[in-house]
Amino acid sequence: MGRLLTFLISYVIYLLLTWIPDRQELIVGFIISLGICLIFGDIISPRGKKLLSPKRYFYFIYYIPVFLYYVIKANVDVAYRVLHPKLPINPGIVKVKTNLKNELALTVLANSITLTPGTLSVDISEGYMYIHWIDVKAKDMKRATDLIIRRFERIIKEVFE
Repeated sequence: MGRLLTFLISYVIYLLLTWIPDRQELIVGFIISLGICLIFGDIISPRGKKLLSPKRYFYFIYYIPVFLYYVIKANVDVAYRVLHPKLPINPGIVKVKTNLKNELALTVLANSITLTPGTLSVDISEGYMYIHWIDVKAKDMKRATDLIIRRFERIIKEVFE
């Protein structure tokens, strides 16, 4: 089920990217999708039917504006710090706890944090993430976790776990 789903998703994406496929494009897309299915099919296999849940797609669509809001907000904050004459920064690495278990969910969370200016995911190990923060606002783990990852974690958990 998972491999078939991987094949279908990759083939549809390929067809959407080629826009006006001819016979040669259909064959090449089929071969590429088959290769993706054989290499990456195990990633989707354990989730199978859960991937087709409409709830997941709702949360994914909901995640995009939330993510964009925090990226824009962080961009303005970093621009302010760069343009401020005294450069008000307090950099440091904080340890935060994540409840995510799935590797794909952890990767998406780490990338979301890294793509948000002012923060950078440094390491993930055993339920903890180490984040470089341009302005450390909280040194205790619970408060730092609430400020950095909770806004993304709840939505990512609904999508990927």
